[in-house]
Amino acid sequence: MYYISRIVLAHTQWGVIFFAVRQNIILVERSGTQSYVAFRLYLRYYVWTMYENELNLEQLDVVLHGDGACLVLAGAGSGKTRTITYRVAYLLSQGIAPENILLVTFTNKASREMIERVEALTNSLPLRPSDTSLSDRGRKQLPWAGTFHHVAYRILKKYGGLLGYTNAFTILDSGDSLDILKLCLKSEGINRTEKRFPSPKVLQSIISYARNAETTIADVLDLKHPNWLDIADVITRIAGEYRTRKLEANAMDFDDLLVNLYLLLLKEPAVKQKFANQFQYVLVDEYQDTNKIQASIINQFASVHKNVLVVGDDAQSIYSFRAADIQNILGFDEHYPGSKTFRLETNYRSTPDILNVANEVIANNVRQHQKTLKSLKDAFMRPEIHAFADDREEAEFIAENILALRDEGVDMKHIAVLFRAAFHSQALEMELMKRDIPYEYRGGVRFFERGHIKDVLAYLRIFANSSDVVAWSRVLNMQVGLGPVTVEKITKALKHLSTSAPEHFSTEALQHIGALLSARTQVGWAGFLAIWQDVVASDQTVSGLIRAVAESKYAEYLETEYPDYRERLQDIEQLAVFAERASDLSTFLAEATMQESFQAAESRGRQGDEEKIVLSTIHQAKGLEWEAVFLLGLAAGKFPHDRSLREMNGLEEERRLFYVAVTRAKKYLYMTYPLLASFTSSLSGPSMFIEEIDRAFVRHEGAREEMSIFDDDSDFDDPSDDVDEVVYVPDSEYGEHPVRPKRRGILKSWDEL
Repeated sequence: MYYISRIVLAHTQWGVIFFAVRQNIILVERSGTQSYVAFRLYLRYYVWTMYENELNLEQLDVVLHGDGACLVLAGAGSGKTRTITYRVAYLLSQGIAPENILLVTFTNKASREMIERVEALTNSLPLRPSDTSLSDRGRKQLPWAGTFHHVAYRILKKYGGLLGYTNAFTILDSGDSLDILKLCLKSEGINRTEKRFPSPKVLQSIISYARNAETTIADVLDLKHPNWLDIADVITRIAGEYRTRKLEANAMDFDDLLVNLYLLLLKEPAVKQKFANQFQYVLVDEYQDTNKIQASIINQFASVHKNVLVVGDDAQSIYSFRAADIQNILGFDEHYPGSKTFRLETNYRSTPDILNVANEVIANNVRQHQKTLKSLKDAFMRPEIHAFADDREEAEFIAENILALRDEGVDMKHIAVLFRAAFHSQALEMELMKRDIPYEYRGGVRFFERGHIKDVLAYLRIFANSSDVVAWSRVLNMQVGLGPVTVEKITKALKHLSTSAPEHFSTEALQHIGALLSARTQVGWAGFLAIWQDVVASDQTVSGLIRAVAESKYAEYLETEYPDYRERLQDIEQLAVFAERASDLSTFLAEATMQESFQAAESRGRQGDEEKIVLSTIHQAKGLEWEAVFLLGLAAGKFPHDRSLREMNGLEEERRLFYVAVTRAKKYLYMTYPLLASFTSSLSGPSMFIEEIDRAFVRHEGAREEMSIFDDDSDFDDPSDDVDEVVYVPDSEYGEHPVRPKRRGILKSWDEL
């Protein structure tokens, strides 16, 4: 006998049917077809009631009406994961079989989270005693839920033979790919021990970008390495050889999984038709991060049933350097005429004070889907903007306020400091170590532990102490053709020089060592001498020595070895700025070494469960949130990055990056900038993004209100425009209407004149 926990009445064509519900089991008076229809009626009622309690109206609209082609614009903190998982659960409750649903995510973590949520939701749905289909769905955990690469692997494992592979093909990891590229270099007759040439790692980056962006090697070089356009044909041949060797080895790298899946769908209509028929509903998460190939694959899968629902936020598209194409989400309605657009604008994360700043700044982007985030939280405190003389004062302020927040009860793990680029964190890291504030660095390694910083310091160590064999070994081993045996031979020869004074290591003195070397190794020794000559010819201040290394042939070494060479050069410049305060070279080297040793010891010595604040690049922070966020380095030339102003649509992506940073904060938001530019020692002023914020939305504490030499209520106007017959015209790149941002001076008051 069943205990009846509640009674539900359903009005049907057969009259009123009573439902007795106990532990989600439905007992019905009718049987057969009438019973099944009645069950479905009740299920709809149950789902509606449950979803209505768990979702807001924006989310519920997507869940219940997401048929056809649908673009879901999910603002930051709007519950997009909840929405997409409830949509899948709803489809299952409506009788759609799990194998007919394709759910694509970008990370395995996101995929597991969604599968677990869907399973929990479907397991909570009521069942008839004879109907176990829903529970089966929970156990199946959505067989076609996963990353793009996971889905591609499953299909190619079965149909790879149509492209010349066997079903037993292997997946190459990054190390395997580099090994094959080394063989390709050798096949091309390129010996990197004899001359400089892009490293396998750099070649891998170039080839990968070209494939994901569906562009040519030459175009990638023009964008990222213009100095190498003269070897575009050689790199193109290497890319072709790389592709051939992988096929011969019956192996694919991660890019091949996507490229080959797309080729399979294009070349084999039967395969395409099979999966297009099977996938009645296609759902894609983080659609703003898709590249051209991924968007094309989705289009193929949705070509029959036309039920494709993509969730994303164009305002958070910040990965163009990985070939992500924002046009996929901006042009969705063009690819799918008659599509529906939903907007999730209710924010569950941040206070309205923080969202005011985010909405204000992102509104300046022309190429976007307009939306306005609305907070469900009470107003708390306005975000603060602080200006400082230099980055050292900025770091002191941030460290002091981290401790103040801790004293007010904010857990250290709920505090983050975000920055545009890794080299922006150097001054802050020094200050945190000085105050013994534990921190976790995300998006790279700590400043003094970075390989290129150690390289530069090694040159300085040789300049200060020519007997430093360890430093000699480091700088020589990076030269073309110099291996451990030759390096040892050189270091022994160096011992015969009678003194450690740097003037005895002039280029002329060191050239004699070259006579002891073979013709092949002399190339590398000549490369070192070229760098050393620049070092000796510098002004021999600590910062001058550092900049001499950065401006020498060492910069060419970085470009040939590392895809992120620009960021590494910026790190070195930041080291030079730090060195400008040094009194002498020996003291500077001792302090740098102690900082490195302290960081390593601190990392080993801290308890694993000790709370730490987070230091992170903004790119690494996407998708995360903290109670308090400090956004540092908001100075002109640093954020937006100068390079972005020269790139197509670069400024708008920088603004999206700023928007992502702001929307990571839940309650506290501090924005800071130095008035003195680190690299040029000249006045720089605030970022243009700071100037785009309505002053009513922020507090300028710690710095006097900026005064503009122009009228705050007007755009910048040159009084001579009429005389000079200057006419402002639209820029097609940024839309039909010319946008002239308000200009403000960098001075805080007339007293500073």
